[in-house]
Amino acid sequence: MKRDIISVFDMKDDLTDILDLAARLKAGEKYTPVLQGKTLALIFEKSSTRTRTSFEVGIYQLGGHSVHLNQHESQMGRGETIEDTAQVLSRFADCIAYRAFSHEDVCTLAANASIPIINALDDLEHPCQIVADLLTIKEHKQRLQGLKLAYIGDGNNVCNSLIIGCALMGINFAAACPEGYLPDAEIIAQAQQLAEKNGSTLQITTDPVVAATAADIIYTDAWVSMGQEEQAAEKEQLFAPYQINAELVAHAQKDYIFMHCLPAHRGLEVTPEIIDGPHSVVFDEAENRLHAQKAIMLTIIDH
Repeated sequence: MKRDIISVFDMKDDLTDILDLAARLKAGEKYTPVLQGKTLALIFEKSSTRTRTSFEVGIYQLGGHSVHLNQHESQMGRGETIEDTAQVLSRFADCIAYRAFSHEDVCTLAANASIPIINALDDLEHPCQIVADLLTIKEHKQRLQGLKLAYIGDGNNVCNSLIIGCALMGINFAAACPEGYLPDAEIIAQAQQLAEKNGSTLQITTDPVVAATAADIIYTDAWVSMGQEEQAAEKEQLFAPYQINAELVAHAQKDYIFMHCLPAHRGLEVTPEIIDGPHSVVFDEAENRLHAQKAIMLTIIDH
């Protein structure tokens, strides 16, 4: 039976195993021939640096290869349905990673494909990013349970997935977002139940100081997501109090780590002294996308 990774919830039973596998891969455990002859189809409606490169390099290192399709190179860009695309690619490839504008489209692709589908980012979640994030936190803090992660900024797809990942791993989560830009209410409700089960807390506030206080991890993302460029001036003004700067991180633990899924905009969501300072682990986090993608592919692609 095929397995899709559309949401972090899809890893609720084996996220720890996936993280352990990613750590072993990073440490040098060799899996090179395991996916020999396997093909990963990449459908990208949005531009990408880390996601596309980590998937392409990852499948190659595991012995397989990738085929990249963007909206200008595939028939989806000329009106072919997602349903038809799913069935056709299922006859050629062994897995599809889909980076989409719409979560509904990712779900439609998964419902009509007979091969595994990986959500490589949509407007609701970014599950692969969170596997890399948790791997990075564990590397630097040697544990996950009982830590406090403060996400400050736009309650976007990354924030939604972080809420779930933290709840599953017993990390105390606090999000500070402006009114109107809070995380998804349904995800909050589901994650709250998981957090209670795993002995952690979930807090949503509009006050960045409340979120940052005693945090072990400070996390932010770009204020303006792809496709929202026309909102840039308005959002930059609204989000200015949510900038990660020296004044805000002074409320965190002295040994806090700073995380950002990148790309970053220095001087907007974070100051250069923070992202380029000694507490920043953003490039470890970026590297770990490779190890996370490899672990996910090994977990769901038949071999």
